[in-house]
Order: sequence, then C-alpha cells, then structure tokens
Amino acid sequence: MLFQITSAILETCVLAVLLEEDMYGYKITQEIMKVINISESTLYPVLRRLQQQGMLTVRDEPYMGRNRRYYSITEKGLEYYRRCKDEWEKYKNTIDSILKGDRKSDSI
Repeated sequence: MLFQITSAILETCVLAVLLEEDMYGYKITQEIMKVINISESTLYPVLRRLQQQGMLTVRDEPYMGRNRRYYSITEKGLEYYRRCKDEWEKYKNTIDSILKGDRKSDSI
C-alpha cells in the first residue's frame, strides 16, 4: 500500500472489529489482514496499548489445553472509536474533495 497505516487508524480498525463480538488476538489479526497488510507482530502491541488505556478488557479462556486471550471493547473504547470514526470521515471527505478538484472544502 502506498499510504502509511498510522497507529490511530490501526487502533480504530481493532476497535471496529470488536464492536460485533469479543475475539482472541489471532482472529482479530486475521480479520484486519483481510483488508490491511500487517503482520501479527504489529497488532499485539496495539492490543496491549488499548488494554492499558482502558479501551479493551481481556479474559483468558481454556481452548484445547491452552488459554486463549479474548478482547472486549469497553465503554471508553467505544467512545474513542466513535470519535476516531467521525475524524476519519472528516479527513476522508476533505482528501476526497481535493482529489476530485473541489478546493472549497474545510481544512483538516
């Protein structure tokens, strides 16, 4: 991809994936990798950071003799997601207007 994926975009994507259901780390990675080319090693620090910031909670569940760590979005995470999504829409619309030749749009 020509454009860089920032940590804020990646955090927002993780939170978006968790809106529907709790997931374990590998499944979150697989869902995001369907649309963004990232490695698993990129995602786990994001999950830890979101957890430390109180945007995710974690629970371990046994699975085939091992523990699987499931992540859930918190109310704080939901608020952050909504704010990021609104900002993304504004940003996207501004860039779209420039690319379409409409220079009258509000600045970012």
